Amino acid sequence: MSAPVNPPDLSDQPYARIEQIEPGVARLLAHNPSAFTYTGTQSYLVGGTEVVVIDPGPDLPAHIDALVEAIGGRPVVAIACTHTHRDHSPAAAALKAATGAPIIGCAALALDTVGPRADASFDFGYAPDRVLGDGEAIEVDGGRLVAVATPGHTSNHLCYEFGDALFTGDHVMGWSTTVVVPPDGDMAAYMASLDKLRHRKDRVFYPAHGPAVTKPQQLVRGMIGHRMQREKQILRLLGEGRDTIPDIVAGAYPGLDQRLVPAAGGSVLAHLVDLERRGIVQTNGETWTAAP
Repeated sequence: MSAPVNPPDLSDQPYARIEQIEPGVARLLAHNPSAFTYTGTQSYLVGGTEVVVIDPGPDLPAHIDALVEAIGGRPVVAIACTHTHRDHSPAAAALKAATGAPIIGCAALALDTVGPRADASFDFGYAPDRVLGDGEAIEVDGGRLVAVATPGHTSNHLCYEFGDALFTGDHVMGWSTTVVVPPDGDMAAYMASLDKLRHRKDRVFYPAHGPAVTKPQQLVRGMIGHRMQREKQILRLLGEGRDTIPDIVAGAYPGLDQRLVPAAGGSVLAHLVDLERRGIVQTNGETWTAAP
């Protein structure tokens, strides 16, 4: 998790304008830019004579109207969400009402499984008509949109494979690493999901935020290395006596945008919980130390 080195220029973004990025794949950008969403949430239309909408986005009337216009009366086979943060799934209900399409994709989450979030709240109004398991598919326009389970950022996160392209939601983004915040976010699951993608042969990743990733395996290897380095840094800071999460964040993220400090604390906590499960650190209330 980090803010972009150079904030994006929002004056020339294609909000409410459909972009055909390759045959069978079009993109529509929602006008919800922030420190966590970069230029906004990207919804994707997959297919030709019929479509699946991936990550319909936030409940913004202008974005929903633009999606309906982009669909242009074509049959919508499914509305597929990668996960249920409020910048990804709330528009699903309105789009279902407008098109009659079923919501098929990630599972819903119960309120008692998540807890407070610093980066984005969960969409507890999300109600799928069908939940996809790992490897299950939606048939669209003669092709198959295949669910790839990638828990970690959230426990219900899915990516979607279409040919040699992978729609990665928030699991892998080209502009920033994702936030992992317990209790629903899980660092061990996130690392396992990254390793899963590392062994795939996808040509391109299309994330929900930021540019397409044209060297996906290289980026994933770098992300795994980044998390391993962060873990070592946290252990070093503990050894130096920085034994609370605010102290570790101050040492690990110097100069961090204050808007991102709570989320950085969540990711540090995710690392510490993972280290504790592995018997490497232990906690006593608000403080953490190396395990004996």
